[in-house]
Amino acid sequence: MSLESARAQIPVVCVGGSAGGLDSYIRLLRHLPPDMGIAVVIVNHLRTVATQLPEILPSYTRMPVELITDRLLIEPNRVFVIPEQRDLHVLDGEFRLKPISKPRGWPDVITVFLRSLTAHWHGKLIAVIVSGYDGDGAAALCGIKEVGGITIAQKPDTAGQPDMPGSAIASGCIDFILSPEDIGRKIAAIASSST
Repeated sequence: MSLESARAQIPVVCVGGSAGGLDSYIRLLRHLPPDMGIAVVIVNHLRTVATQLPEILPSYTRMPVELITDRLLIEPNRVFVIPEQRDLHVLDGEFRLKPISKPRGWPDVITVFLRSLTAHWHGKLIAVIVSGYDGDGAAALCGIKEVGGITIAQKPDTAGQPDMPGSAIASGCIDFILSPEDIGRKIAAIASSST
């Protein structure tokens, strides 16, 4: 097995959110062990403001937190954060950044990334939709399940903005509806059962 194909077997957890997402990310990360062997990718909606997540989140996890750059290798036991104004894709075990394809209206960066994962990633996939406006991500959840992935939505009454998890649940393709703390515990359980 080549290094690229071995790297592409790493379980990837995509955590998609928007308004109110910071609270959800913090609560989730606090319940993720740092040595599970998974890559956590936070896909947060940002139009023009630079993300502060790489500075904020290290206080809540022992995993390194890294802002994604083009062709960055996807590695386990790390938290990766999407930069503003970019669509995120994967190819050959690396992140690929492209100019945002929907610069106006509600972003669809979560949907874009999840669809790239279903097409180009061979490891276990877990898609998590947390607090946010609109319904980004929902359109890609059935595709995640079709390739054997697991889908999780934040319990709407635990979210600052329930629109995004509500849209995910309405897709009919959600496996678990949980609080952020229980999402962290569920990811840890899935990771430990797949090793």
